[in-house]
Amino acid sequence: MTDVTALGPALAIDARLTELERQVDLLLNLTPVNAAEAWADFERSDFGAVPTLRLRPLEFEPDLVRRELYDLEVERVEDPALHTLLRTKRDEIARQITALEDRDTTRFVHGSLQLYGGVTPALVAAAEQLLATIPALSPSAPAVTAGAFAEAARGEFERYRAVYPDFPVHVDVRDDISELMVSFGRLLIPSNATFRADRVEPLLHHEVGTHVVTYQNGARQPLQLLTIGLPGYDETQEGLAVLAEYLTGGLDPRRLRVLAARVVAVHRMISGAGFLDIFESLRTEHRIPRRTAWIIAIRVVVAGGSAKDAIYLRGVSRLLEAFAEGVDLDALLVGKLALDHLPLVQDLLDRGVLQKPWIRPRWLETPGAPERLDRLRAGLSITDLYEGEKSA
Repeated sequence: MTDVTALGPALAIDARLTELERQVDLLLNLTPVNAAEAWADFERSDFGAVPTLRLRPLEFEPDLVRRELYDLEVERVEDPALHTLLRTKRDEIARQITALEDRDTTRFVHGSLQLYGGVTPALVAAAEQLLATIPALSPSAPAVTAGAFAEAARGEFERYRAVYPDFPVHVDVRDDISELMVSFGRLLIPSNATFRADRVEPLLHHEVGTHVVTYQNGARQPLQLLTIGLPGYDETQEGLAVLAEYLTGGLDPRRLRVLAARVVAVHRMISGAGFLDIFESLRTEHRIPRRTAWIIAIRVVVAGGSAKDAIYLRGVSRLLEAFAEGVDLDALLVGKLALDHLPLVQDLLDRGVLQKPWIRPRWLETPGAPERLDRLRAGLSITDLYEGEKSA
């Protein structure tokens, strides 16, 4: 077993990288602050005017953070696994800074592609098959307000606290965000959002049961980077959160259509399409409801063109392959990490640098979850996740 105290230089760099990524806060700094007003303007224009999306000013000095990043003496870290993780994380934060400097320019999309990757023809084909196969249905469930969702979320946090008394509760309803998100372990809810009642529980398993749980598991590890995410963790993290919805029976046809539409929208954006072209193609070619098409389109064009939304379906696809190959689910719950890190993470687990996950997500214990997990391990494709209209 490795003596963690002997990893002093690595842990000091890890802690500083974590602080610097918190300063950069890529997710919040790419979230429009005026989405509600932009939607109202778009409605008034009879859906014909390109919306103006405003982003918050950066609260850090890019050059100073970048300089500090490269002043960190990563070369002093002798452990090969830790050296690799710290070096690649340093470089990823530098790319995040450049992307934020390039917001609302034509350069931004290139930085987004560096951070999140593009879309392959196979992924686009799978997305289009889902959109063609799954009927377009109007929402039938009643909606709940942001306040009601926040109350349900606090109840979910308390269910975890009943088993893990030190599990913190962080739920904030805010008027300066446009989408539901987890930021550094805090669940942030847009104050003007509404949620389909039948989506509340799946969303809680997605946001709290995956994003918050892996954050808190990471917080119990000596490597703080496991709270904010190892390099490129987003794809695996979002794929795991979507599969949490599937395991609990909450990955309904409408949700699958949205995930597929995001891939198609990213593909069109990368190919040069603008907001109105993306919005109209989602509406006319893929029968996406108007408000949903709006949400998908603004997420894709924000800041100059974001490739992030392709990671959900791509993450699911890669995880399906990994489960069929016998991936260790516990290793994925150690913190926020990517499938590509599993050999390094397993090495650190074997040597006692990392510990087993503190929290087991509730979605593993819901009725039907073990049987669905067995099906994943037997081998499923993305399109196999569509189980017909009985879930609608």
